[in-house]
Amino acid sequence: MIDFKKGPLLMGVVNVTPDSFSDGGNYLDPAAALSHARQLLEEGADILDIGGESTRPNASPVSPAEEQSRVLPVIAALKKERPETIISVDTRHADTMEQAIAVGADIINDVSALTHDPRSLDVVAKAKVPAILMHMQGTPETMQNKPEYNDVVEDILAYLREKIEKCEAAGVDQSKIICDPGIGFGKTLENNLTILKNLNKFHSLGCSILLGASRKSFIEKLVPGSPANERLAGSLAAAIQGLEQGVQIFRVHDVKETRQAFMLWQALQAP
Repeated sequence: MIDFKKGPLLMGVVNVTPDSFSDGGNYLDPAAALSHARQLLEEGADILDIGGESTRPNASPVSPAEEQSRVLPVIAALKKERPETIISVDTRHADTMEQAIAVGADIINDVSALTHDPRSLDVVAKAKVPAILMHMQGTPETMQNKPEYNDVVEDILAYLREKIEKCEAAGVDQSKIICDPGIGFGKTLENNLTILKNLNKFHSLGCSILLGASRKSFIEKLVPGSPANERLAGSLAAAIQGLEQGVQIFRVHDVKETRQAFMLWQALQAP
């Protein structure tokens, strides 16, 4: 298993969905998803994050059965072909978590921080797998309807501390908890920029930190006319900002390019 605290680790995104914001429909077919997963591994991905339900703004919910029909064949095939692959399943549903773990998933990545499904926390605790707790204000359907905070960084820190405490009380070891401030999930442009400027504060949680800023719409708000597939430069700038502040895990669509940027940055830090 990967040491999440050693960083920086790259988590490559495999969306087995028809409606994800950046590549919806491209990898809905299991064969296409597998081919993309292989490519991300060749490009240097340390982890693959496989999801079957889009959580973009205004996304419609997907039933656990439909979600499982999308992700389970891909996870099982990857584990059979490359058993050493570290796989994260991106899901809010406890039944999907259980079945994904059964076919080989190593990590649970839940945008609701294990709150959407009342069984999720128990599933993670019993399986003893790492869990990514993400902050989201509202739900994917409502999260961009005028998000408000007293202090966006302190509010998110308080939310994540509470979720960490609940995980530990349920028997989840802190070393297995990863925290994601949730760029773009119920945040304004100003909120997202404030989070990126203050990522170092999230280390106070005592957990590994994950940053998922890749191709997100806040980049287009800064540079109008930048569709999702033309946000690589902005994504790399956000990733380097995270690297400079000690983020351990980066969830990215463009693994090869991010790896190159990180290698150059690290070479420049050497004495």
